[in-house]
Amino acid sequence: MITGAQCRAARALVEWTREKLAGNSGVDAPIIEEFERRISLPGQDVCGTLQTALENAGAVFIAENGGGIGVRLKLNRSEVKRIGVLENEGGIVGIDAVP
Repeated sequence: MITGAQCRAARALVEWTREKLAGNSGVDAPIIEEFERRISLPGQDVCGTLQTALENAGAVFIAENGGGIGVRLKLNRSEVKRIGVLENEGGIVGIDAVP
């Protein structure tokens, strides 16, 4: 289940207002605001609905992994292709040791 802080961060990453998230998730904006401000904790079904809507917009939620929970943007196809091109530049891999 996501936290209010993750919800707020994911919204910022996908550049959605609370109203846009409300429209895409079917959850009322005041409920989202109270969740993000830690005033109240909605049920797991509401949190799951918010998470799904944000994931569909490109957010990736990161579970506890020793460094804490988080959220990031997933890469789109053009970004993945560009990274692949950049990784193949520079020629043959050699030893980087400088005498």
